[in-house]
Amino acid sequence: MERARVIAEAAAHISRELGAVAIMVSGDLNFEGIETGEIPVYYISMRPKSIIDHLVATSKDGKSPVKELGDQLTREASGNVEYVQHAAAIEYALEGPKNGIVVGVIETRGSSSIIVHSLDDNPLIKAMKECEERVNPEVMNAVLKIAFDIALTGREGKKIGAAFIVGDSEEVLKRSHQIILNPYEGHEEAHRNILDRRNWESIKEFALLDGVFVIDETGIVRAAGRYLDVDGKNIDIEKGLGGRHVSAAAISRDTVAISVTVSESGGVLRVYKDAKETICMESLQPASRYV
Repeated sequence: MERARVIAEAAAHISRELGAVAIMVSGDLNFEGIETGEIPVYYISMRPKSIIDHLVATSKDGKSPVKELGDQLTREASGNVEYVQHAAAIEYALEGPKNGIVVGVIETRGSSSIIVHSLDDNPLIKAMKECEERVNPEVMNAVLKIAFDIALTGREGKKIGAAFIVGDSEEVLKRSHQIILNPYEGHEEAHRNILDRRNWESIKEFALLDGVFVIDETGIVRAAGRYLDVDGKNIDIEKGLGGRHVSAAAISRDTVAISVTVSESGGVLRVYKDAKETICMESLQPASRYV
């Protein structure tokens, strides 16, 4: 039996035995004709390059080839676990599985991995749930979906950045001002409600503007093109990030709002709470469901 078939059947067997809620596959494994019961199979986008591809086959510091290979495999396994965690967290935000066991299967050029991952222990999902204690989960999920779309596709063929300040909107408005006319001023709430997907295209269009979005606790967009009047001193964020991230982190310190940012360069999505970066996810194509 070919290697890929053996791995796929092993993953399906483990999934059935553990009562997994999903199988997540990265690579060219085909699950057609393999019994998975009611467990759906998701195909997630390939990693740009296997971690093991970046490593040399023999040591340059005196280690034996066997020890070096062991280190390589350890690093590869660690990277694969993080990748499954990352992909599972994105699916959580996009209305995928919320709890339970996920079995990840990752095929790279030189190795295969089967990973058993608990969504309940996923650090990114835990961070999302903590944000949902402050912000309506439906509102938070809608913001994340829009942010993911901006990170992946940009606007008019160009990468763009964006920032959404969610919750505690009265305090956020007190600590900010318009740098352009507010495009949402005077519009009915039905046309400003982020929970209505029909409004998402206009939100993504206004993401081209400078400034941030202010969204209230119920999902109503209060403003776009808003400048945050906050003190960015003593804000500890990743070096190289611009003023959008500094002000987004600072407003999450001065209010109980949650800040969601998308980097123009690289499409990285970050979430700030209490001035701390609680979530950082690189853009990744949503999984395609097989069954």
